[in-house]
Amino acid sequence: MVQTDISQLTKECNTWREQLHSFRDEFNQLKNQLQNVANKSLSKDQLTDLEHFQNQLHIQLINIHDLKQSVKAHDKKVHFEVSDSSGLTEETYADHEHLYEDYQTLEHTLGDLRKEFNSFIGNLQ
Repeated sequence: MVQTDISQLTKECNTWREQLHSFRDEFNQLKNQLQNVANKSLSKDQLTDLEHFQNQLHIQLINIHDLKQSVKAHDKKVHFEVSDSSGLTEETYADHEHLYEDYQTLEHTLGDLRKEFNSFIGNLQ
C-alpha cells in the first residue's frame, strides 16, 4: 500500500516535470515568434501589447523553471524519506498537494496567456 503511494507520487512528479518541460519549449517558441513580430511596423498600441507579452513570457518562463525545480526537490525528498525507512511524512504529502495546486494554477495561467497571445498574433495578420 505504501509502495503504491510512493510510486504514485513519483509518477505524478515525473508527469509534471515532463509537462513543464513541454511548456518551457512552447513558451520559448512563442517568445521567438514575438521577436519576429517585433521586426514589423507596429502601432503604438501594438508596441505596448508586444512589450506586455515580452514581459509575461519572461515571467512565465521563470515560473515554469521555479516550479520544475520545486517538483524536482520534492521528488528527491520523497526518495530520501523512502530510503531512510521512516516512510513519508504528512508534511511530504501536504507538500505534494501544494505542488499539485501550484501546477494547476500555472497550467491555467499559461492557457490564458496562450489564448491572449494567439489573439494578439492573429490581429496582426
